[in-house]
Amino acid sequence: MGEAIDTDGGWDCHAHVFGPYGRYPLAAERAYTPPEAPLPAYRAHLATLGLTHGVLVHPSAYGVDHGLVLDTLDAQPNLRGVLVARPHTLPSLSGLHERRVRALRFSARGGAASNFGGSASFEELQAMAGKMADAGLHAELWTDRHVLPGIAAQIRALPVPVVIDHMAGFDAAAGVDEPGFRSLLDLLAEGRVWVKLCAYRNLLAMLDRTRWAELLAPFQQALQQANPRQLVWGSDWPYLNVKEPPSGGDLLQLLHESVSDVAIGRAILQDNPARLYA
Repeated sequence: MGEAIDTDGGWDCHAHVFGPYGRYPLAAERAYTPPEAPLPAYRAHLATLGLTHGVLVHPSAYGVDHGLVLDTLDAQPNLRGVLVARPHTLPSLSGLHERRVRALRFSARGGAASNFGGSASFEELQAMAGKMADAGLHAELWTDRHVLPGIAAQIRALPVPVVIDHMAGFDAAAGVDEPGFRSLLDLLAEGRVWVKLCAYRNLLAMLDRTRWAELLAPFQQALQQANPRQLVWGSDWPYLNVKEPPSGGDLLQLLHESVSDVAIGRAILQDNPARLYA
């Protein structure tokens, strides 16, 4: 695409904050220990990208303590939140929407060690979906191409919108006709899911980062053709557990290079997230 996407009023729909640990310590039992990435650093990240809104996803390293995300949302009206909660850790959903929480996150990934400890399962999503609908919350689902075809029918039956994280872990080598990615396209085309165009983790095996745009473009273009009104973009800041993290600017450039026209770019960065996270 030749003309740049206007980022003013735009959204980064996937990020995490950590610390300061003196006030917001991590859970004693956790799968990883990230460096501090406090709110001022995230605000600087948004400013660097020219974006004005963000969505903070509760990280598993905080266990069942939602204090950091909720306190941040209370102080920042331009941010929205996604919590990880299970029926016994958050028995009431009342009042969350008023505190700018818009979703609960669940995990359904292949492999015995793929879902972090404390993750909420797809079965728990099914159990909580009715209450989530009543509370005005949608579901965010971290799944992958191996699992998605087997749960697609259950996703269609849910009473809440479902946002798929990380483009369902697409395989750049397998191409857009791989069954798991085709399942994602079908659900998107039907309007049953939204998709976060947060993709770099699926490209890390390609060490030559100059080829990332070439590898990513067919997947993002297929998603745009399926349903451009239900796509949003996320940086995944602060790029946890990545030895040589990309820059947010480079990731935003990947989106710029994959969109076919300015209107679609504006929908992904501005219009779509403004509807989803209103």
